[in-house]
Amino acid sequence: MIKRNLLVIGLATLLSACGFQLRGTGDVQFALKELDVSARNAYGETVNQVREVLQNNDVRVYPGAPYSLVLSNEQENRRAASFTSSARTAEYELNKTLEYEIRGSKNLLLLSDKVEAQSFYTQDSNNLIGGDQEAAQIRREMNRELIQQLVLRLQQISPQQLDQLQQTAEAKAKAEADALEAARQQQAAQPQQSPIQLPIPAQ
Repeated sequence: MIKRNLLVIGLATLLSACGFQLRGTGDVQFALKELDVSARNAYGETVNQVREVLQNNDVRVYPGAPYSLVLSNEQENRRAASFTSSARTAEYELNKTLEYEIRGSKNLLLLSDKVEAQSFYTQDSNNLIGGDQEAAQIRREMNRELIQQLVLRLQQISPQQLDQLQQTAEAKAKAEADALEAARQQQAAQPQQSPIQLPIPAQ
């Protein structure tokens, strides 16, 4: 219990120290001023909160923006961390990951990465409702931490960096297309063997 409380207090301190507020009351500066934001779960809580953070910090979020932030995969894993004397789980470890991509023109992938959060909560077999409430609170805090990490990553990205990545991605895509076309032409230039015709026996 003490360990969990220290983690929650430490997380709250981290969030307040970084000036992160989901409703945009913190002083968060972005070099990127326009961005599209999407996710596999288009109506999920995480993508809505990310949009809110960006919009409330002077980032224009709209479809058709030069660059797109895609929340490609969000996962949660839970495992038993300790047991009671009766072999019933007493403490759980929660791990949440959020994978994301930034795509540019022609939907070319410019970069991909992920952020992670970890926490613990106790499950009292005599107070299941209390344990569920604690788990829900921990999940909300972990989600805030994931968004905080993502916001810090986005702050470090400039349009100039993305422009360079776009040029690199376009050059790579062109080289791959040229290689495929060269292979196709080479195959087409090779003489095609006629099918073998077996002699037909005389009647």
